[in-house]
Amino acid sequence: LGFHTCPKQAVGSLYFFLSLVLGDITQKGYEKKRAKLLAPYVPQTQGVNVFTQEVSAALTSHLANKPLVHGLEREHVPYTSSASEDEGSLRRQAALSAALHQSLQNAESWINRSIQGSSTSSSASSTLSHGEGKGTSGSLADVFANTRIENFSVPPDVTATTSSSSARPAAIDLPPSGIVKGMHKGSNRSSLMDTADGVPVSSRVSTKIQQLLNTLKRPKRPPLKEFFVDDFEEIVEVPQPDPNQPKPEGRQMTPVKGEPLGVVCNWPPALEAALQRWGTTQAKCPCLTALDVTGKPVYTLTYGKLWSRSLKLAYTLLNKLGTKNEPVLKPGDRVALVYPNNDPVMFMVAFYGCLLAEVIPVPIEVPLTRKDAGGQQIGFLLGSCGIALALTTEVCLKGLPKTQNGEIVQFKGWPRLKWVVTDSKYLSKSPKDWQPNISAAGTEPAYIEYKTSKEGSVMGVTVSRIAMLSHCQALSQACNYSEGETIVNVLDFKKDAGLWHGILTNVMNKLHTISVPYSVMKTCPLSWVQRVHAHKAKVALVKCRDLHWAMMAHRDQRDVSLSSLRMLIVTDGANPWSVSSCDAFLSLFQSHGLKPEAICPCATSPEAMTIAIRRPGVPGAPLPGRAILSMNGLSFGVIRVNTEDKNSALTVQDVGHVMPGGMMCIVKPDGPPQLCKTDEIGEICVSSRAGGMMYYGLAGVTKNTFEVIPVNSAGSPVGEVPFVRSGLLGFVGPGSLVFVVGKMDGLLTVSGRRHNADDIVATGLAVESIKTVYRGRIAVFSVSVFYDERIVVVAEQRPDASEEDSFQWMSRVLQAIDSIHQVGVYCLALVPANTLPKTPLGGIHISQTKQHFLEGSLHPCNILMCPHTCVTNLPKPRQKQPGVGPASVMVGNLVAGKRIAQASGRDLGQIEDNDLVKKHQFLTEVLQWRAQATPDHPLFLLLNAKGTTVCTATCLQLHKKAERIASVLCDKGHLNAGDNVVLLYPPGIELITAFYGCLYAGCIPVTVRPPHAQSLTATLPTVRMIVEVSKAACILTTQTLMRLLKSREAAAAVDVKTWPTIIDTDDLPRKRLSQIYKPPTPEMLAYLDFSVSTTGMLTGVKMSHAAVSGLCRAIKLQCELYSSRQIAICLDPYCGLGFVLWCLCSVYSGHQSILIPPMELESNLFLWLSTVSQYKIRDTFCSYSVMELCTKGLGNQARGINLSCVRTCVVVAEERPRVSLTHSFSKLFKDIGLSSRAVSTTFGSRVNVAICLQGTSGPDPTTVYVDLKSLRHDRVRLVERGAPQSLLLSESGKILPGVKVVIVNPETKGPLGDSHLGEIWVNSPHTASGYYTIYDNETLQADHFNTRLSFGDAAQTLWARTGYLGFVRRTELTAASGERHDALYVVGALDETLELRGLRYHPIDIETSVSRTHRSIAECAVFTWTNLLVVVVELCGCEQEALDLVPLVTNVVLEEHYLIVGVVVVVDPGVIPINSRGEKQRMHLRDSFLADQLDPIYVAYNM
Repeated sequence: LGFHTCPKQAVGSLYFFLSLVLGDITQKGYEKKRAKLLAPYVPQTQGVNVFTQEVSAALTSHLANKPLVHGLEREHVPYTSSASEDEGSLRRQAALSAALHQSLQNAESWINRSIQGSSTSSSASSTLSHGEGKGTSGSLADVFANTRIENFSVPPDVTATTSSSSARPAAIDLPPSGIVKGMHKGSNRSSLMDTADGVPVSSRVSTKIQQLLNTLKRPKRPPLKEFFVDDFEEIVEVPQPDPNQPKPEGRQMTPVKGEPLGVVCNWPPALEAALQRWGTTQAKCPCLTALDVTGKPVYTLTYGKLWSRSLKLAYTLLNKLGTKNEPVLKPGDRVALVYPNNDPVMFMVAFYGCLLAEVIPVPIEVPLTRKDAGGQQIGFLLGSCGIALALTTEVCLKGLPKTQNGEIVQFKGWPRLKWVVTDSKYLSKSPKDWQPNISAAGTEPAYIEYKTSKEGSVMGVTVSRIAMLSHCQALSQACNYSEGETIVNVLDFKKDAGLWHGILTNVMNKLHTISVPYSVMKTCPLSWVQRVHAHKAKVALVKCRDLHWAMMAHRDQRDVSLSSLRMLIVTDGANPWSVSSCDAFLSLFQSHGLKPEAICPCATSPEAMTIAIRRPGVPGAPLPGRAILSMNGLSFGVIRVNTEDKNSALTVQDVGHVMPGGMMCIVKPDGPPQLCKTDEIGEICVSSRAGGMMYYGLAGVTKNTFEVIPVNSAGSPVGEVPFVRSGLLGFVGPGSLVFVVGKMDGLLTVSGRRHNADDIVATGLAVESIKTVYRGRIAVFSVSVFYDERIVVVAEQRPDASEEDSFQWMSRVLQAIDSIHQVGVYCLALVPANTLPKTPLGGIHISQTKQHFLEGSLHPCNILMCPHTCVTNLPKPRQKQPGVGPASVMVGNLVAGKRIAQASGRDLGQIEDNDLVKKHQFLTEVLQWRAQATPDHPLFLLLNAKGTTVCTATCLQLHKKAERIASVLCDKGHLNAGDNVVLLYPPGIELITAFYGCLYAGCIPVTVRPPHAQSLTATLPTVRMIVEVSKAACILTTQTLMRLLKSREAAAAVDVKTWPTIIDTDDLPRKRLSQIYKPPTPEMLAYLDFSVSTTGMLTGVKMSHAAVSGLCRAIKLQCELYSSRQIAICLDPYCGLGFVLWCLCSVYSGHQSILIPPMELESNLFLWLSTVSQYKIRDTFCSYSVMELCTKGLGNQARGINLSCVRTCVVVAEERPRVSLTHSFSKLFKDIGLSSRAVSTTFGSRVNVAICLQGTSGPDPTTVYVDLKSLRHDRVRLVERGAPQSLLLSESGKILPGVKVVIVNPETKGPLGDSHLGEIWVNSPHTASGYYTIYDNETLQADHFNTRLSFGDAAQTLWARTGYLGFVRRTELTAASGERHDALYVVGALDETLELRGLRYHPIDIETSVSRTHRSIAECAVFTWTNLLVVVVELCGCEQEALDLVPLVTNVVLEEHYLIVGVVVVVDPGVIPINSRGEKQRMHLRDSFLADQLDPIYVAYNM
């Protein structure tokens, strides 16, 4: 056995054990025993032990009676290629793993023996990969060349890891090295090395051998044509990189240094010291001027005031908030600063008060409502900083939202805060002897600036005192600030450049800042220009937006001069549109004295603070050049000067040089921080004393951002100085000028190419947008859909824009983005004005907008989706192979399935039922016999909505009334035997008596649902059609319905003059029938069963007397029905199994049926369940619509009902079991005694109304989870619960006695293996005899009712085709016969399936996915139209939600089903037609859609 290296006892035990195994032992027992026997001999190594695998391989081989290899000395591995892929590969794999490992101590000795020329295993592996040394490679190749492989045409594919040399051994066919299929580029190949079983191995085994095993585990036999092989790893079409894409060619960049930070004698040791100096020596000098709403100066804070008030606040914070022993604040605590944007004075006092008290200020925005955009994340920041105190002004506090008690509301996600008002009158004057502790600046935190990340989370960037001081020094040097200068600040003074220049550097250099709040800019956009003019300001701090607004308002003001400005600092100079703003502003204001060299763009980020700033130029010197870059190059991260198309060029201006004392490098944006090449775009990293030190409380993220050590291309670190990632993308150009081309947060990576959100916004704005959308209110972000990022553009539409304008603008934007950026936009949405979530200073809150988009709460007013153009990575459509012969189909079935998929119910011949009924061939005879034997035995009980009995029928009453109806038919109707009679009755006992009356008279009854008086135009034509198609000679009905049929309203819907004879059976003459008709043979027709299928087809089937008796007998045996039993039926009694249970079964089996018309439940939901409880019913039958009514309507109100008596509750249906509905029904009524095992379903079809029915005995219905992807390929793959793309299916009850089913390929008509999805074919005594149509189409008849398998059936059984797809699985349960139970699972109707991309989809699966996407989807249906998938959703919310559904529906169908939705139609509730059985009529819906009769709320045609 190849165990010669095993200890003898192990082999002995194993032989003994093998003899046991051949006896009766379960798989689990076998595993347990084997493990126990081998435990003492298995060396314990880490990971999975190779030795155990050898033994398992040996066992597998022994059990399969296959010879195992005896070691590899012979260099000869005999194995056979078996018909079964699973078993064959197992054996081969077992043989090879046993042969290759041979339970040697390690793999090396094997290699040493095999390869005579080499001494170590490492050289053997190098031989494999590089092919050095002729002898060595040859001998290993020989091992495999001499391996006898039968039926094997292709040499084994030995996957090389990295092949660096072109010379390869000839005998081994090495594929070109590249990415392994289905692997991510980043994953290391060695991590994939598994044994043949896919189990990770211990590291001692050579990876080369593992590769050989992996290769041999998949036989290289070409797959059989008939069967499509799924590559699960390769779901997605991976876009191949463009060979012509630009690649960086420069050398590796070296870090760029800024000029050294000068040492100025009077620079203070700390910022607080500067404040103390100016506050005590220059007390009268102005520090900060605030403006009122109109833009007029309202208050000027002097340095003296700032010092004294900050001092008072510091003293109050430390000494007056708590008691002496328990102060509320201690140095180092964090405090929130909540000040409005129009009150810089109070903010400045509070900020410096905190610095003097050595507490850490955290400036945040004033919360306006409980649900501010991003408010919850601010709360997270406050919580993570441990903030319990918030400083604010009295006015601001009054304006905060309050509860009814007058307390400040608890903001969503915020910790509980204590609010402290910092107005002077509330502060305590500090005693003369109290002085703040002002030490030299160190690395202790000074303040925390909040920053919102791309995902919307808020982080606190902690700035140390030394960084704050160094940054002020660097800014003072770069901007050349001198004491007493006036600066105008239009920016937010709480953060970023507004804080750094206007609050901090201001105090350091004794500047005078004029603060222009955002609210003033909104009313008077030119106010900042007027302030510069009035105060002869030397420096102004603005954003492009302020330049733009000033230009718009310029006409109002002629006489302003900007000649005093030496620096106009444009703080968002990194934006793509900053160039045009700066140029336009200069051209307009140059005549007002603005110097061209005064425009100084700069680049900043919360983490790295100021990165670079353009220094003021020398008058008359040439301005720095611009970079005109190719957009295509940028998308690949490469700098290329654009020469060809000026439309696809990006012009960027420099942001000056690196800050004094700083150092800058550019690293790759993703992966390790590798230095970029000189012509490559990367993330800018800065190293200087002036920068953030960490994200407060987030150590992990901090390390990746604030402690970056750049590495070179080899991966070794460059220097030891840590850099800070700035979050800006750019490059260092000629003359060490810094260029910024975008932000990391705005990076959209689509199919491997990088695009910048700001660039896309700029392109959108370039399309004559001003008429349609607002300039500053466009959000661009990406969402991840189907394995790639997709670009979404959302803009606010102007209220006066027409729909025509909007669509024109949208289509132009799509074209522009496509041509300039070569990227498709997945979704472009316009929302009403002022509905996008805003940031405090009026910008769009991108992450919140994205969240609204993804959860369907954006409420667009116009939307365009372009999935057809964007989604390019769909898997290739499946190609079905034509013309396959039966032999290959047969082999193919067996390869994938272990056995032919067939199942059968109990054999009728073997069932002993000493049944008196059996001697009667016809149901009429049974009724006559019962009328004599048990005349007073009640058969039927009809209940009304109140639950009271309105009508009963005993055996004799039913017989007598049937006789009277038969005599009327003969006398009044003059009918002959064999004439068809339409029965038009509401659900009740009259219908049953009329049915038996027809049988007594020898007529053929046709039960038809009566028309609905309220909707005659919709329901009467169906009645008319059945009457015509069935060629009825007469209609039996009630007086009420007879009047309705002849009414004026009916005449409007159909031609009432052509009705056949109508007889009302309300007042029957007491006349006996001369003789009851007896059919000459049981094959004669008993009744016609008409039904409209879900595809809108009206089909009638012929039921013979033999089939009726056979069906009733099968149901009687399955449900154990006899005369002392009661069953409750809440079903429509017009067709299928519903009719059989309502009208036929009681007469045959003698049990009592309690009849509950389903329409009565509309007025009394409790009716069905309370009846079951009251009569202690053990078996009850209902429809899905009844179950749904009870589940949705009753909830927890079912008081006084007890369902513990129920043994079986059967849902009668002709569809896939609705597992979620039956589960929720069981769960809901569990508390009132309903057993979880009680609920089951039936399965029937047109050709055979009852194939499966749970019944009383036999195992419980089983459920399985199957893989949806395999189902689309008509294959069944079982998966675990919770597996992605899994579908829960339930067995449709047990197969009835005498019924056989087989699963058949609908195209080839050959039987399938049990792992295939195929059409369910049925053979049983109660199959219908054929279709009843006007034109007897014999071919269809033969094909559907009397068809044979194309091969594999020696008995030549005649089968009927159900038209449903399903599969059979052998379960672990035992059937009544004692054998293992075969379960039948129904997947869906063949007519309803959608053939898309060569795959088979079931509408219900797509509909289930769609229904889950949004709470406002009430119902949904799908169908195809000219190869497009159309999804119709019913909206139960408000109409403004209609357009939210379009992207959600498109996303979910793409993600879960790999299909692109062509049309999304949003309609009102109730538009999707549903038949009486609760099934969707998708074809009717399709017809209405094509005829434009849906009256939709919105139709979206995806482009």
